Amino acid sequence: MHIHILGICGTFMGGIAAIARAAGHKVTGCDANVYPPMSDQLRALDIDLIEGFDVDQIALQPDVFVIGNVVTRGNALMEAILNQNLPYISGPQWLAENVLHDKWVLAVAGTHGKTTTTSMLAWILEDAGLNPGFLVGGIPQNFGISARLTDLPFFVIEADEYDTAFFDKRSKFVHYHPRTAILNNLEYDHADIFPDLHTIETQFHHLVRTIPSQGLVIANDAEDSLKRVIARGCWTPVEWLDSATGWHTQGGESEFSVYFNGVKQGDVAWSLMGAHNVHNALAAIAAARHAGVSTAVACEALCQFENVKRRMEIRGTVNNITVYDDFAHHPTAIATTLAGLRNKVGNARIIAVLEPRSNTMKQGAMKDALADSLVAADIVFCYAANLDWDAAAALAPLSNRAHVALDLHQLVTAIADMARAGDHILIMSNGGFGGIHAQLLALLK
Repeated sequence: MHIHILGICGTFMGGIAAIARAAGHKVTGCDANVYPPMSDQLRALDIDLIEGFDVDQIALQPDVFVIGNVVTRGNALMEAILNQNLPYISGPQWLAENVLHDKWVLAVAGTHGKTTTTSMLAWILEDAGLNPGFLVGGIPQNFGISARLTDLPFFVIEADEYDTAFFDKRSKFVHYHPRTAILNNLEYDHADIFPDLHTIETQFHHLVRTIPSQGLVIANDAEDSLKRVIARGCWTPVEWLDSATGWHTQGGESEFSVYFNGVKQGDVAWSLMGAHNVHNALAAIAAARHAGVSTAVACEALCQFENVKRRMEIRGTVNNITVYDDFAHHPTAIATTLAGLRNKVGNARIIAVLEPRSNTMKQGAMKDALADSLVAADIVFCYAANLDWDAAAALAPLSNRAHVALDLHQLVTAIADMARAGDHILIMSNGGFGGIHAQLLALLK
């Protein structure tokens, strides 16, 4: 089969491309931004890439066009596909029909922590010798790749609640039909497509409806939203995390013990930061147990877990100033990331640098929660070049700790001028942030 992917350079669609190539299909693709590192990864797989969405790509005559959710009506190539009645399908549906249909799918859903938890779960299965396939919205450092296909039955996937395509407004995860599902948390997000939390809960319940009665749902007992989802109807056993009758941990963040139904199962000692990662680990361990991996083996695997790129990744240390890169962009994720770093560095100064880049943040849906999410930082910088709301007003509760910049060069210069030996600079964005990390490290020298 020859598939041509529209929007191939996104993490998810690039992963589908790699999996399709591994399955023996001919893969080509196009995107508006064909550049490294994804372009290099795809070309290394012998995947031809085209810059832009020119209608001449119709001449490739693929068996099917696979459409990413970055593609909208009005896109020249998409309009030609529709006008000529050519076959097309969404990325999640293609994956479900061509790869996942005969797999034991382990899906990780939630507002926060999907990428990290998916990576943990894939690594546990790998370390246990189960050789899983996987598709992750990031690059797990234990693997060095975001997606792979294997001949064995297990497939671990990051289950995103974002919509599937312009012609399929269901969440991506309803296509995956998991046997094992983690529901890590559920908060309001994606203000560009969901009007309220109730609407997202409905999508999560659609996911729950697809899980077989012989499967397993692993859910966060601390989330009222998930309790409401399960209360709508669940035909699958549920194991609750952090409850008296389910899974919980004891100990700190760098070393902890894992318990199930009050009985100790194993210990984890690792380098990750934050109580949220302990919770992520618990979810991954519970899911791995359902796939036949003992908790003791799972704990041993997590002791060797190296996290995901762009999750508290140290980009460099200059003159005793450490610069971190993190994907956090929702107030809850920002707060938990800062809490983890504070626990690690104690009273050392933390300089938080934020680019509110997601559609939800750009629209200002979370602006009232932003200041509270940043209180653990000693100094806050916000890059506000593309916002429809007043960042300075939103951060006013932080008083003179908060600084807002509209120019990237001025922002980098101001951070470098304020930094001093012993500082920890935490840069948070779900995009490339204009290459700020390298610029800042160069200036700090």
